[in-house]
Amino acid sequence: MNYYYVYILKSLVDNNFYTGYTTNLKKRIQEHNDGLSKSTKNRRPFELIYFEGSKNIKDAIRREKYLKTTYGKRYIKNRIKNYLDENIT
Repeated sequence: MNYYYVYILKSLVDNNFYTGYTTNLKKRIQEHNDGLSKSTKNRRPFELIYFEGSKNIKDAIRREKYLKTTYGKRYIKNRIKNYLDENIT
């Protein structure tokens, strides 16, 4: 059975977030850190700070799109508040 993961990475260079989805979370993070993703190759390295799983690709894509909105970003900041408070740079 396939799972679809929505994930959020934090760039250790500029401290900004990147949100995406994949079926293979470990492989996808490695691809980002190896510079194989055009959109993130200049912001490496990355740290995985959040992920959630779904059994349906449409649900994962909808969730990814939501997390990229203003409300979604607010949700994530509240969801990982303790992490953010501990890692203020």
